[in-house]
Amino acid sequence: MADQQFKRNIAYKMRVGELLMGTPIISEERFSFLELGDKKIVRVNIVGNIVDKYESNQESKFMSMTLDDGSGQIKLKTFGDDTDKFKNVSQGQTIVVIGVLRHWNNELYAQPEIIKEHNPKYLLIRKLELEKNRSQATPTPEKKAEIIAIKDRLLNEIKKSEDQGGIERDTIIMNLRDTSPQMINQEIQKLLEEGIIFEPRPGKVRYLG
Repeated sequence: MADQQFKRNIAYKMRVGELLMGTPIISEERFSFLELGDKKIVRVNIVGNIVDKYESNQESKFMSMTLDDGSGQIKLKTFGDDTDKFKNVSQGQTIVVIGVLRHWNNELYAQPEIIKEHNPKYLLIRKLELEKNRSQATPTPEKKAEIIAIKDRLLNEIKKSEDQGGIERDTIIMNLRDTSPQMINQEIQKLLEEGIIFEPRPGKVRYLG
C-alpha cells in the first residue's frame, strides 16, 4: 500500500532554480515535501548537464552528481546497491532525471529513480516547454470539467483492456474520436506521471491503480 502511494506522487517537470526557491516542509524531523506555490512536490522530472561526479570506493557505496540546467545546481545522490544502476552516467552528459526530493543538513537534493542520457538540445526544449506552460491561461471551470471527463473516459478504456495486457495509444485515439489526439496524449502523460498507469512498452499503456 505504501509503495502504491509512493508511485502516485506526480513527477513535476521543474527547473532547478525553481526548486531552490521552494520551502522544505519538515514533519517530525523528516522531510515531507517541497512547498512551491500551490504545489507540494515530492518527485521531480528535471533535465540538465552533469558537471561533477563523485563515487565512494568505500564498503558503503555512495555516489553524488551535480546537475546544472542553467538556472541552478542540485545534487543527485544514490546509496548502496542503487549506485550500480548509474555507474555509466558520466560528467558532461545531458540527462533526464526522475527522482525523489530529499532534504538533509540544510541541503535539498534528489535521489534518482531513473536517469536517461539525452541530446544536449533537449535542455533548451525543456526550458521552452516550461515557459510555454506557464504562459498559458488558467483553465476555466468548464475546461476543467471537460478535462476530468476525458480523464475518466481514458481510464475506462485502459481498465477495460487489462485482460488483453493493455491497450495501444492509437486504439484509444480511435475509440475516442470526438477528442483530439493531442488532448488524449496530454492526459495519458499526466496519468503516467501520477503513477496511475504505466507503459510496459512504448505506445502501450496499462492500469496500475
